[in-house]
Amino acid sequence: MLSENLSVGQLVKASCGRDQGKLFVIVSIVDEDYVMIVDGKSRKLDKPKLKKIKHLNIHNFVIEEVKELLLNGENITDSFIRAKIDKLK
Repeated sequence: MLSENLSVGQLVKASCGRDQGKLFVIVSIVDEDYVMIVDGKSRKLDKPKLKKIKHLNIHNFVIEEVKELLLNGENITDSFIRAKIDKLK
């Protein structure tokens, strides 16, 4: 239901838990209820956070560069993701 509006590389903000108020990027869509998110700081690419979609505020913005790199399986760094998120704050 919810996941059809989501995309890899999309910006989201955690609305619950210890991550509340932080910005993240979706790195993969697990199923209709869950996504994997990273921010390059507390949640790095090698250990993304599994998060329920209903606990996220979805921003209507996709970071295209991040999306393309992830979908093409190319190397992407935590600092690159951090820089992209920091630019949007």
